[in-house]
Amino acid sequence: MPTENTAGPQRVVIVGSGFAGFTCARKLCRLLAQGDRDVEVVLVTPTDYMLYTPLLPDVAGGLIDPRFVVISLADALPRVRLVVAKAESIDLQRKTITVTSDYHAPRELSWDRLVLTPGSVTRLFDVPGLAEHARGLKTVAEALYLREQMLRQLELADHEDDPQVRRARRTVVVVGASYAGTELVAQLRALADAYAHRRGFDPGEIRFVLLDMADRVMPEVGEKLGDKVLTVLRGRGIDIRLKTSLKELTDSHVVLTDDSVVPTHTVAWVTGVTGAPLLQTLDLPMERGRLVVDANLGVPGHPDVFAGGDAAAVPDLTVPGKITPPTAQHATRQGKALARNVAASLGIGHAAPYKHRDMGLVVDLGPGFAVANPLGVHMSGLLAKAVTRAYHTFAVPRGLNRWAITVTYATNLVTPRPLTLLGLVSPEESSFVGSEGIPSKR
Repeated sequence: MPTENTAGPQRVVIVGSGFAGFTCARKLCRLLAQGDRDVEVVLVTPTDYMLYTPLLPDVAGGLIDPRFVVISLADALPRVRLVVAKAESIDLQRKTITVTSDYHAPRELSWDRLVLTPGSVTRLFDVPGLAEHARGLKTVAEALYLREQMLRQLELADHEDDPQVRRARRTVVVVGASYAGTELVAQLRALADAYAHRRGFDPGEIRFVLLDMADRVMPEVGEKLGDKVLTVLRGRGIDIRLKTSLKELTDSHVVLTDDSVVPTHTVAWVTGVTGAPLLQTLDLPMERGRLVVDANLGVPGHPDVFAGGDAAAVPDLTVPGKITPPTAQHATRQGKALARNVAASLGIGHAAPYKHRDMGLVVDLGPGFAVANPLGVHMSGLLAKAVTRAYHTFAVPRGLNRWAITVTYATNLVTPRPLTLLGLVSPEESSFVGSEGIPSKR
């Protein structure tokens, strides 16, 4: 296997182009330029873009074009060497990483500093049929598939004579009533309503079922806002069943944990995340599926290895004894801390512990409604809607994308959501294996 060495400049290899990896690479290049250091920064990622995941429910709901939520790495990180490949394995003793691709033979990259930010994947449970018949919401492929799967089933239902089959095709099950799952069901509900109005039938004939084992919807935003969300969603005809999840899935129905049966062909599984599969190959201490790191985001026992984002169990210095939640807010700030501390390990500046108090959440819940608790200020309705959209638009790390999203939001105020089926994603490409790289248990 060929190995690229670093006989010349030192090399920093960053694994993963999510919020943490992307931000780390961008800031590290600036710090190295300021320090006038000849250090090569290499970003290993299976995609050539950074994905702004908080807007995936909008993509699934047909509100935003998927091109607008991906940031071209070649454009955004011109001083970074991009290796579009999968990080297959890492040898911490030899300081090498093996990368693979469909387009070239496996090869090794050596490194002087390693930054592990491979992100997370959907957390799966041992539920029969789950991997085969459900889809997550971590990738563009999954978001597009959920949109087109629902629309395809609605079109098939229009020509179905059997009322039971028609009802199954017009039923969507979403598992997970945290912010991502709740946003998804709200956006799919809006898309389904648009379909029904343009096809001339009662939107109430399209059934949505939202499940969660918790006893509350969106516990992250607090009891008061959670109750408002529950009221609004139920007012839109969404059947919300708490303390309930899936027991079994087939291609035509799901069985719930209360043994009730819901005929459906469209199931979204949005129940939380765990660290990327790569982490399991490292033989390093883990906590809740994430790498254990110290307050400086260093991996104990390996002074040249750092980790952050969803892949790392980062101590929350604002809440002693806790770790930071796997949110984009923390991942972005950890990316900056990673860059600072990696640069310090190379003799540029000084290292500092990661400390950030959670600024709150913003959650878009479809037409005319959102909830938010920025800086502990609880708000809902149109004001929260404006805050939520402004936050996301500002947080997207590229001006061209921000402009496109702004224009899209403005356009959607006066035009209906598109219902066109493009057939861009196959069932295999959108599966947990094909889309997220979760190993099959077979």
